[in-house]
Amino acid sequence: MNANTLSRPLKSRRSSGLRGTALVPGDKSISHRALIFGALAVGQTEITGLLEAEDVLNTAEAMRAFGATVVRKGTGVWSVKGRGVGGWAEPSDVLDFGNSGTGSRLVMGAMATSPITAVFTGDASLRVRPMARVLDPLTEFGATYTARERGLMPVTVSGAKQPICVDHHVAVASAQVKSALLLAALNAPGRSRIAQSALTRDHTEKMLAAFGAEISVEPLDQGEAVFLTGEVELKPCAVDVPRDPSSAAFAMVAALIVSGSDIRIPAVLLNPRRTGLITTLIEMGGHILIENERESGGEKIGDLVVRSSALKGIEVPPERAPSMIDEYPILGVAAAFAEGRTVMRGLEELRVKESDRLAAIAAGLKANGLTTSETHDSLAIEGRGPDGVPGGARVATHMDHRIAMSFLAMGLASKEAVSVDDTAMIATSFPEFEKLMRDLGADFQQVNS
Repeated sequence: MNANTLSRPLKSRRSSGLRGTALVPGDKSISHRALIFGALAVGQTEITGLLEAEDVLNTAEAMRAFGATVVRKGTGVWSVKGRGVGGWAEPSDVLDFGNSGTGSRLVMGAMATSPITAVFTGDASLRVRPMARVLDPLTEFGATYTARERGLMPVTVSGAKQPICVDHHVAVASAQVKSALLLAALNAPGRSRIAQSALTRDHTEKMLAAFGAEISVEPLDQGEAVFLTGEVELKPCAVDVPRDPSSAAFAMVAALIVSGSDIRIPAVLLNPRRTGLITTLIEMGGHILIENERESGGEKIGDLVVRSSALKGIEVPPERAPSMIDEYPILGVAAAFAEGRTVMRGLEELRVKESDRLAAIAAGLKANGLTTSETHDSLAIEGRGPDGVPGGARVATHMDHRIAMSFLAMGLASKEAVSVDDTAMIATSFPEFEKLMRDLGADFQQVNS
């Protein structure tokens, strides 16, 4: 979202049962990777189901800037003619990634072992997100960079003229950092080893294998080590993007907390490293059925059937955090309507998302009558039960799309309406959100700013 876009407040009111089919958009993580891998392959990659949200469109524009031919053929249908690993051209202008940490960080990695220079920037939110966690390990390959303090954008990255392979342990549980290093390793001679102490999203590894990379994975304590042989030629691969479980989360929780709800969410990605929220909601007593499980493009997908449920508070194990890191805002809303206390731990990554998401969740819940306690990496919420959440507040979103969507879901079941100060940024990941929720029966109303 352009930082100059006018704010668009919205309010949600208590609704009767949500019903119908929720066709959520394509997975954002896989959409970014499909475009980038297509640009790194030799030949033409065909993509269906691509998420056409601002974050992904900015990645598509960046791939054009590096010399790939990127063509939209229809709704969600795209083709990418790549330049090959190490074959990207130098962009002639600054690359603006808007609100996307995923797109910017992965592209930094993909260009870091080619002898070209690129300048990265984004909106006001992205310009305060830490990039040194990616940039510093990329220098081990031979890349260099200049940036503001702590690696903040705008960032200029100069790729290695003579890249070398690396053996690197990623200090944070971040799929973005791991993926950036794997993409850099593609053009580094020899075999690189990228290790982590936690299991994070593995879409990059799966897609690398599908595009013909020489890649293997070995278990390592609670995490794993990924081995990748560089100087490889990637082959184009058809990619059918499954529906995004992070987007499905909002309709799913709304259906659980709004009495009388019964919805279906078809063809959702069910990669085990993305289903932490589903597991947690079922443990809380949520009625969530998975039907018609199948495989698509190497990823497991299925249809979710969700009905309103009496939820109970639980302790969410910290090792589950990487599999649901984007879903904690909406889990906070589910916890508000549960009976008893919900405790979430291992949340330090939420401090460096589009906003300080942990602080934003706690502040929004408190404003709407909930009792919470917060530490640097945990949040405890005292649930008020299915009919006990007061609501009535206006929530500061801090330009964070997931905070906006989560608290709009809260207002559908709280006693008083809940409003958010801005919804314009929702277009970065889920432009269909408002219409999709209205079609299910959500009562959303515009408010004066």
